[in-house]
Amino acid sequence: MVEERDNPSSAYFLVPALTALGGRVVRCGLKMVPADLTGAVVVLVRYVSPAWTRAVTRFRSRLAGLIFFMDDDVLDPTTWAGTPWRYRYKLWRLAARQRGWLRRQAAALWVSTPPLRDKYAAAGARLVAPSPLPEEASRQVLFYHSTASHGPDIRWLQPVVRRVLAVAPDWCFETVGDRTVARLYRGLAGAWVVHPLSWPAYQGFATTGARHIGLAPQLETPFNRSRSFTKFFDITRSGAVGVYAAGSACAAVVEDGLDGLVVPMDREAWLNAILTLARDPQRRQAMLAQARDKTRRLEGQARQAYTALWSPTEVQA
Repeated sequence: MVEERDNPSSAYFLVPALTALGGRVVRCGLKMVPADLTGAVVVLVRYVSPAWTRAVTRFRSRLAGLIFFMDDDVLDPTTWAGTPWRYRYKLWRLAARQRGWLRRQAAALWVSTPPLRDKYAAAGARLVAPSPLPEEASRQVLFYHSTASHGPDIRWLQPVVRRVLAVAPDWCFETVGDRTVARLYRGLAGAWVVHPLSWPAYQGFATTGARHIGLAPQLETPFNRSRSFTKFFDITRSGAVGVYAAGSACAAVVEDGLDGLVVPMDREAWLNAILTLARDPQRRQAMLAQARDKTRRLEGQARQAYTALWSPTEVQA
């Protein structure tokens, strides 16, 4: 099965169909061509790359079959109106331009919908019905909701997250960041990067969905020294228990082991702290209750302190 990358087309249509037909599915990229295709059924998912046109042409007489699958009308440029020009060029280069080649190679055509089947009936199009994805147990969420000012901290954290996900596959990691952060975490299975949000949007986002462990690393830098402990509020409001950097403002209000964990900025220590919480959901629930109580107490203390900010007698006429 030849695909640009892991994708919904393969997941919903081809993997279930090919598995049901009794085949052993070998997944290849557009540039990844096995040395010998003898006896194989080659399934081209949406696209035909130059590497695969050469390989299929060379081995065609020795293939057990050749199939082209599409779940959009990638062969007819007249249907692409309204799509970005870069995408149209990609469809032309990797699909529509290969229509004649597919015909010459006698490729079978599989499609995803009745309209596509009817449109390409003369080419012998066969309909592939989708199957639902296998149900999986819900994954626990580890997160660090950073901003652009947290660049050094998010870079420091990446090796820790990589090791956590390697030993705890039932967990995933969520962070917020730009393209630089996305590149940093690209290829890390179970990690995703959310585009930066405005403050009003973030407030809703942070309380949507289940989150379990929040992270607040903080390297010793001049910029970080002036930070407040609002990360404690953010993490608790998200319904999670936090791991906080020792020496930070958060560490000054968090009681280690009671309403969060306070850990030195040592990667091994952070790995152990995260895994300790990950493996003990009952402890997390007890700590979350304590953290919520702490936020209410801090709110009361803040309200009392507001009265000292200024008095009416200080207002100048």
